[in-house]
Amino acid sequence: MSQFKNKQDAVIRWGIIGCGAVTELKSGPAYQKVPGFELSAVMRRNPELAADYARRHNVADHYHSARDLIDNPEIDAVYIATPPDSHKFYALQVARAGKPCCIEKPLAPTYEDSLAINKAFKRSGQPLFVAYYRRSLPRFNKVKELIDSGVIGQLRQVSWHLNKPTSESDYSGNYNWRTDKQIARGGYFDDLASHGLDLFAYLFGDFKQVKGLGLNQQGRYTAMDAVTACWTHTSGLTGSGSWNFGGYSRKDKVVIYGSLGEISFSMFDQQPVLLESAAQSQAFWIENPENIQLHHVQNIHDQLVSAKSHPSTGDTACHSSWVMEEILAR
Repeated sequence: MSQFKNKQDAVIRWGIIGCGAVTELKSGPAYQKVPGFELSAVMRRNPELAADYARRHNVADHYHSARDLIDNPEIDAVYIATPPDSHKFYALQVARAGKPCCIEKPLAPTYEDSLAINKAFKRSGQPLFVAYYRRSLPRFNKVKELIDSGVIGQLRQVSWHLNKPTSESDYSGNYNWRTDKQIARGGYFDDLASHGLDLFAYLFGDFKQVKGLGLNQQGRYTAMDAVTACWTHTSGLTGSGSWNFGGYSRKDKVVIYGSLGEISFSMFDQQPVLLESAAQSQAFWIENPENIQLHHVQNIHDQLVSAKSHPSTGDTACHSSWVMEEILAR
């Protein structure tokens, strides 16, 4: 049980390990905006950059040693926002310190490491959250509401196609951990597709059987740049996906096919959720918050101080890691 249960008035002091780009707008400010949370310290290996982040975001303390932040008795919980190859290293330290933790997605580069992290927090008795924040966003919970209402009947198939042109960074050949196969074997697939596949488990239930293949078509970096997959869910729904990061135009479309209608939406773009059926045609415009992890962080607070369960945990993230590994196994 969390040490904060039934302490709604308590201020929970957070520290961030790895205050890079994702924490500037997407996540970091959310830990300052949620009532009952306080962003008290940040850590980055470069002390000048850590100090700069703390100054710009009005954070009291900054470190260049993760151990110093984790062991600080005035830090109650830790958010790990480093590249995934270091998640296990830091997470095991947080678990040993007996503190709640949120880790950026994917939980780890491999299913084996994901399981090790999750087991460490179960042993410590502390909650583990993973930043699959789409499970908390109002837009995707509207999709879930429509599915659960039965408006499109029995679910038959889900398909997702994501196509992105080669980026300027990729053309330049500059190092990017997201395309380094030692950190992200699937390249941008690991970083982006994990969001959607995790959301599908939330919307449709666990995956049952997964098959896929990937390759490097462009030869611009060491990781894969083209992946395709098919799967089934325990509910009987079938699924298919394709992700290419060297195509001509940007496309991002998910379609859920039911016996009575269809729901379509974009996984990443600010587009409406579209409902089409014989009975109705409707578009739902639901904007994301400025800090896209705000609802995710609010749900962390609600679990820590009350009985509300967070939708993205170590258990759910491990399942998503298994799905990703099954797709890339071939």
